[in-house]
Amino acid sequence: MAAPVTAPAPAPNATVIPTGRRRARIGLALALLLVLAGVGGLVAAVAVIGGSHQPRSAVAGLVGAGVLAALGVPGGLLLVVFWRQRRTRILIDHAGVWFDTGDRRNVIPWRTLAGVGLFSSHGHKARFHSLELYPTGPVDRDDPVLWTLVREGEPFRPGLPRLRHRLRVEPADVPVAVGAVRHHAPRLWLGESWREGSHIGRPDRAGHRERTRARGR
Repeated sequence: MAAPVTAPAPAPNATVIPTGRRRARIGLALALLLVLAGVGGLVAAVAVIGGSHQPRSAVAGLVGAGVLAALGVPGGLLLVVFWRQRRTRILIDHAGVWFDTGDRRNVIPWRTLAGVGLFSSHGHKARFHSLELYPTGPVDRDDPVLWTLVREGEPFRPGLPRLRHRLRVEPADVPVAVGAVRHHAPRLWLGESWREGSHIGRPDRAGHRERTRARGR
């Protein structure tokens, strides 16, 4: 379980892994392309309807413009998501593993962990890696900062809990992350394990809403 933050901030010499910035470089570019495609679709639709552009088939022209315009919706959503997550970082120091969203942060202390391992898997077009942080006690599934990291599944090895924190790490940052963990907590290092399929998963948003709503009553 992630204990309350007892240190005001990570150590000045903490290892910093800018996960949000790395993903934003690619994600924002893709989102922008989708938004531009959507704008182009709207412009084309207006041109067809207004008569300034006459394709061989007006229906086909409107359908094509509509498809392009529809791409702008997910593009806009992705733009917001990646922009909000651009400041997300993982920091590793003598105290533990910090998760920083840019405006809030919390630490998972080494003293609360039974082990740390690296999961790797292949997605459709990419390889995924994550640090798996196994606790010695219960996990707070609704911690204001850490709840999005909670995952449940088969543990690294027998005897470890199913519920733990999972921090996704980009391939380029794996050596740095692993090196920092092994430097600060060598006794906790479990090694690397291969997972079938894309193992990253998603946070339990529905369960989080239900639990927090019930607590607020």
